[in-house]
Amino acid sequence: MQFVFDLDGTICFKGKPISERLLCALEGLIEAGHEVVFASARPIRDMLPVVDQRFHQLLFIGGNGSLISQAGKRLPGEAFTAEQISKILELITAYQGTYLIDSEWDYAYTGASDHPILNNVDPLKLAKKVPVESLNTIVKILILSSVNMERLFAELAALELVVHQYSRENVLDLSPQNIHKWSALQKAGLQAKQFIAFGNDANDISMFQAALYSVRIGDHAELGPYATASIAVEGDYEGAIIEKIEQLSKAYAL
Repeated sequence: MQFVFDLDGTICFKGKPISERLLCALEGLIEAGHEVVFASARPIRDMLPVVDQRFHQLLFIGGNGSLISQAGKRLPGEAFTAEQISKILELITAYQGTYLIDSEWDYAYTGASDHPILNNVDPLKLAKKVPVESLNTIVKILILSSVNMERLFAELAALELVVHQYSRENVLDLSPQNIHKWSALQKAGLQAKQFIAFGNDANDISMFQAALYSVRIGDHAELGPYATASIAVEGDYEGAIIEKIEQLSKAYAL
């Protein structure tokens, strides 16, 4: 069985790498003959620091489906068109927005110097921070602030884009049309109802819909209707996640 894991808020918490106890649970899955896949909103560049190096050859889905890395090799990403970028930047300017914009590796950033998002951006200094005009392709956009975030969201949602609004962080997350975690998983060879998914937010809905069994970590309301089971982020929640992983490993033993 293939097990697909979101990262932040699902198996890594507070911006820290996946804990050793959870890494051991993932190793247990592999030893039992299962396949482990990581699928995150982070670009591949920012997934690597929170996933131990011994897992870096596994399948990574980054940028909410716009980036794929397999066996340590990055596949060509799904990018916005030049016309889309022009319109998005026009709206960002009109609403005085600040952003984190990712290419397949490098990035542009105009947010505050102390914004919490920077804790997760290129901590290993693998990429370059450059002006947005210098990015050859753009695969993911996070809008961090605006004078009118709700109005900006409405105008962006009217374009042919995938737009997620994260109310807790008050940011907008943009991906190219029809690009999401499930589209990338399909591109990588996964089949509907042939995998188990763990996630915590609205950007996990696409893969929850396609999963045989899905586990919501936390209480995100939009994700709830698509979850087979939920684990509250309270008490020893890592222990509860490990228990669920071990339970599903046995239930779907090869």
